Amino acid sequence: MPTHEGPRTVADHLAEVLALVAALPPVTVPLDDALGLVLAEDVTAPEALPRFANSAMDGYAVHSRDVAGASDEHPVTLPVVLDLPAGADARTPVAPGTVARIMTGAPMPPGADAIVPVERTDAGERMVTISAPAAPGAHVRRAGEDVAAGAVVLAAGQELTPYRVAAIASVGRAEVLAHRRPRVLVMSTGSELVVPGEAMRHGQIPDSNSYLLAAAARAAGASVVRLGAVPDDADALRAALGAERPDVDLVLTSGGVSQGAYDVVKEVLIGLPEMRFMPVAMQPGKPQGMGRLEDGTPVLALPGNPVSAFVSFEAFVRPALLALRGLTGAALHRPRVRARAAEGWSSPAGREQHIPVVLTEGEHGLEARPAANRGSGSHLVASLALADGLAIVPRDVSAVGVGDEVAVVRIAP
Repeated sequence: MPTHEGPRTVADHLAEVLALVAALPPVTVPLDDALGLVLAEDVTAPEALPRFANSAMDGYAVHSRDVAGASDEHPVTLPVVLDLPAGADARTPVAPGTVARIMTGAPMPPGADAIVPVERTDAGERMVTISAPAAPGAHVRRAGEDVAAGAVVLAAGQELTPYRVAAIASVGRAEVLAHRRPRVLVMSTGSELVVPGEAMRHGQIPDSNSYLLAAAARAAGASVVRLGAVPDDADALRAALGAERPDVDLVLTSGGVSQGAYDVVKEVLIGLPEMRFMPVAMQPGKPQGMGRLEDGTPVLALPGNPVSAFVSFEAFVRPALLALRGLTGAALHRPRVRARAAEGWSSPAGREQHIPVVLTEGEHGLEARPAANRGSGSHLVASLALADGLAIVPRDVSAVGVGDEVAVVRIAP
């Protein structure tokens, strides 16, 4: 398999990255641990929901005919024969001419066909005076009106949000079959990198990439082992990738993938039969590597400049992690919006530009301006903290003018 090739499009590279991964095997997990996982099975209702007709209000269960003429001027006073809190059995019938005091969620007693809210009464406990009518079915949750028995409540492939977890609990399930979280090993390479907070000599910089990529992977739903910085030493990198490394589903590196003399990632991995290094027609993020280690573990090798690493993560790694989690189709991608350029900038001919931008509401709608005052330099990591999105400039556009419309991938709410 060749290790070098001409520039490929962003779409083609993403397609090959996604072909490298597949949804991880499903596991049975308790609902307490299911948040953020992706369902691997349909969840159906074993019985209708609600299981029984119940009150939607605190009030009184009545025969609607008994209160048909009730009003403020002509109230109706009736005896209270039952008191029904939520959870009551409610098997005793309510005869015509009587009522039951009832709380929200309590079963409807036999005979009663409507609820009068407590606000339209004097809240009596033995006798109650009612000053409003109630049509048949008023404020009653009918049995089965939410979900029919056997109906699909949630479909396989859906991500479990808090509300979906609650839906599973509502059908009586204490656990669910879901794809497990992908485990990711994150490392950055470079002898110039030091742990943040440690003393630096001239020529050294703090390692931000491993923190950036680890945090981004966690935000995408993965569990992460952050190895930190590995020096530009082939033996050190081989040791980090060797048999003693953690059992992971994806290895993610940054740095050492270009054409430099100390590009250690390429030096170590280029000889593996399933590893490839190639240019992608994008800016930033042109040099990329992908493939598998000798044991079959997928590896994505990103460039080392921080903005390049982040753009590459958004374009390729995040969709791969979502695919490992079991998501498919449009769910692999962030939403895109249209915005008008609030200021102009240049874009390299022949390369799809992904430039961090700040979004604001202008007089004529959403506006975008570069997050960095000095353009789209791949080293301007501080500008990432300001960015709301990545403006995508097509390969055949070399300049964006004020007022031009651009597509923006939203990376912040």
